Amino acid sequence: MKKIIFISLSLILLSCSKYQKVLKSTDFSMKYDKAIEFYNKGDFNRALPLLEELSSVYRGTDKSEEISYYYAYCNFGLEDYMLSSYLFNKYLSYFPKGKYVEECNFMSAFCYYKDSPRYSLDSKNTETAINKLNDFINRFPSSERVEESDKLINELRGKLAKKQFENAKQYHKTENYKSAVIALNNALIDYPNYNERDEILYLILESNYLLAINSISSKKEERLKETLMSYQMFVDNYDKSSRLKDANQIKENTQKQLNLIKNN
Repeated sequence: MKKIIFISLSLILLSCSKYQKVLKSTDFSMKYDKAIEFYNKGDFNRALPLLEELSSVYRGTDKSEEISYYYAYCNFGLEDYMLSSYLFNKYLSYFPKGKYVEECNFMSAFCYYKDSPRYSLDSKNTETAINKLNDFINRFPSSERVEESDKLINELRGKLAKKQFENAKQYHKTENYKSAVIALNNALIDYPNYNERDEILYLILESNYLLAINSISSKKEERLKETLMSYQMFVDNYDKSSRLKDANQIKENTQKQLNLIKNN
C-alpha cells in the first residue's frame, strides 16, 4: 500500500515538474500546443495560465482568434460564467467576422443561463439571459441552435413566472385579497403558458370570494358577482381540476350570500 502511495506521489510530482517547465519555457509554439492539449483533456486549470500568457504574445497574429476562443471556453469550463460571457463578447468585438461568431454569440447568452439562480433569488441574470437568447435568435434565425435557445427561454420564463406567482400568493396568504386578485391576474397575462395556471385561477376565485364577504355592504354584491365570474372562468378551463370541489363550494356559498342580499 505504501509503495502504491509513493509511486502515485512520484507521478504527481513528476507531472507538476513537467508543467512548471512548460510554464517557464520561451517556446511559445510548444506552449500553444500544450495549452490546446490540456484544454482537450478538460484540464482547464493548466490550460488557462498558458492561454492567458499567449493572448498577449500572439496579439494581432493569426493565432490570436483561436487563443481568444479557447480562453473564453476555459473560463466557462471552470464555471466562471460571468467572466466567460465577457470573454465571448470580447471575441466578438475583436473578430466580428471570425469563424466562431455565431457560436460565441450563443455562448455569451448561455453563460447567463448557466448563472441564472433559482426563481426565488434576484432575477437580473435570468432576464438578461432571455434578452440575449432572443437577440441571438433574431440575429441567427437559421442557426441550428435556435431550437435549443427557444427551450432555454421557456425554462427561464418559467422561473420568472414562478417568482411572480409566488409573490402574488403572498398577498393571498397575508389576506390582502384585492392586491392578490390584481397580482394573480397579472401573472396570467404575463405568463399565459405557465404550468400552474389552474392554481392561479383557483386563487383568483378564492381571493375574490374572501374579498367580497369581508367588504362593506355597498361593495359586497358587486364583488360576489365578480366571484361567480371567476368561478365560471375556472370551470371553463379546468372542469376536471382537483380543486373543482372547493370551487363548487365557493360558488354555492357565493349564491347564498347573493340570495341573502336580494331578500334583504
